[in-house]
Amino acid sequence: MSETVQANAAKAPAPDSNRWKALVFISLAQLMVVLDATIVNIALPSAQQDLGISDGNRQWVITAYALAFGGLLLFGGRIADLWGRKRTFVAGLIGFAGASTLGGAATNEAMLLGSRALQGAFGAMLAPAALSLLAVMFTDAKERAKAFGIFGAIAGGGGAVGLILGGFLTEYLNWRWTFFVNIPFAVVAAAGAYFVIREPSGSRNRSPLDIPGVVLSTLGLVSLVYGFTRAESNGWDDSMTIGLFVASAVLLAAFVFVESKVKAPLLPLRVVTERNRAGVYLSLGLAIIALFGLFLFLTYYMQIVQGYSPVKTGFAFLPMIVGMIVGSTQIGARLMTRVAPRLLMGPGFLVAALGMLLLTRMEIGSSYATLFLPAMLLLGFGMGTAFMPAMSLATLGVEPRDSGVASAMVNTSQQVGGAIGTALLNTIAASATTAYVADHIAGATTQSQQQLVRLQAQVHGYTNAIWFAVGILVVAAVIVFTMVNAGSEDMNSAAESCPCRKPHPPR
Repeated sequence: MSETVQANAAKAPAPDSNRWKALVFISLAQLMVVLDATIVNIALPSAQQDLGISDGNRQWVITAYALAFGGLLLFGGRIADLWGRKRTFVAGLIGFAGASTLGGAATNEAMLLGSRALQGAFGAMLAPAALSLLAVMFTDAKERAKAFGIFGAIAGGGGAVGLILGGFLTEYLNWRWTFFVNIPFAVVAAAGAYFVIREPSGSRNRSPLDIPGVVLSTLGLVSLVYGFTRAESNGWDDSMTIGLFVASAVLLAAFVFVESKVKAPLLPLRVVTERNRAGVYLSLGLAIIALFGLFLFLTYYMQIVQGYSPVKTGFAFLPMIVGMIVGSTQIGARLMTRVAPRLLMGPGFLVAALGMLLLTRMEIGSSYATLFLPAMLLLGFGMGTAFMPAMSLATLGVEPRDSGVASAMVNTSQQVGGAIGTALLNTIAASATTAYVADHIAGATTQSQQQLVRLQAQVHGYTNAIWFAVGILVVAAVIVFTMVNAGSEDMNSAAESCPCRKPHPPR
């Protein structure tokens, strides 16, 4: 460590005594946002029937949330930098609770879709504020590793928790509780954050808001996410789908051009051009493509093919959550200050790929204990080990005034990755299923035989798509080994010399 870094560390004040309490409320809010991306999935059939939503419109319950969340993330991150992360965090929680109340009380389709869009909008404020608060509050290298280990486990496992909770609420209460359950989460997190969190002074970016950047980034990301969502339902050769992708490319290219010219950009290009952060954004987005696609296939497989109830389906994902917690808190957090991040992220993605590889062997009636249990443990362990250093590295060394947009980029890569994964892998599975039925249905002479062929075709489609997911995780590992070159000493010294280590203002 250099003398300058040592001097900075010596001058730094004692860390905020409430930082670990703050982590509890930040993690609770992050869990609420992440699980909300999947909790409604299991409840959707019940909500559709209750409100009379058509099959063609039901996807908008998911899409409305994804479009608002993905499209407004960069804007939300910049608001956190400008307005203050604590204030943005609390406002996002209150707004999310209000939108959830509206959704739970929905009496028609428009009210439900509007509430989902509002949830996405407030989530886009909340998510980057939460991550950037961690980045500026935890500056000691070892404490930062522990904090991001916990946060990474929640970010990775929250989707699976959503499936479990969604199953319970739908089966034993009703679909409305998948919305109402957010209210206690949000109230507790907002109250705790208000009284506990003390944001370091001098870390805001008070530059004027880049309105052209906001418009171009929002429209570009909305076009991209909607393009992939539409491709899933209307096909990749649909003229509207192609038009959305073209529009997205033009808008995002214009956004990059504008950001390179304006004095106070929405997304300073220095945030994304640094090779380590670029490697994290790319590899994390690819990993989410694989993971969200898998959630979809395993949910279908367990409920449709194996006949599991919603609750049993949710519990089937528990080993993945356990693996993520162990990988993130016991491996990633313990080793991050000792080994280079790429030596955790790269092998983590490869271990997850091995878990995916086991799932390509699934058939009708496959044993949960001998196939799914080890596969999910490996998948969770690998993802948890990789997510933890990725979350930390994505915000490490960023100027405090940029921590909101840097955090937003992490969430953007995850959100866009989720949209791509759901659309791309579902399309691959559907094509393989159709081809299997065409090749085998002629030999099925009875109705029961035809039903068996269709079930076999579905499983065949899932395993084909999972093969692609395996390849995607391998590519993510290659990107990590190629682009991420930060060493453990960089993680330690960057945290210790962080310019955000300044005295906290009075509450």
